Amino acid sequence: QVQLVESGGGLVQAGGSLRLSCEISGSISSYNAMGWYRQAPEKQRELVAVIISGGSTKYADSVKGRFTIARANAKNTVYLQMNSLKPEDTAVYYCYADLHSGWNPSREYWGRGTQVTVSS
Repeated sequence: QVQLVESGGGLVQAGGSLRLSCEISGSISSYNAMGWYRQAPEKQRELVAVIISGGSTKYADSVKGRFTIARANAKNTVYLQMNSLKPEDTAVYYCYADLHSGWNPSREYWGRGTQVTVSS
């Protein structure tokens, strides 16, 4: 059974930094993509950053230059370094992975989310 567990959220002042971590466990054969989404109150879930198989990355325009996504392959862990945080970054951040488990077709997996709150 594949599980994604996020950590590192919290309360920070505007201009501050946080580092989110997501540990992915289970029977994992290969990844298509892994990354982070977020959902603010009364808004739709949106892509924040993702690493595609092969190593390319994609960021939401709103976080480019401030957030950095990275992966520790040996640990099946994906990180999101968030700098220069703004109040509008306040949201629940969800870890996401599109992967093959065992011989099964690839599918999406989600963590339960971690709250990030940026005060002005």
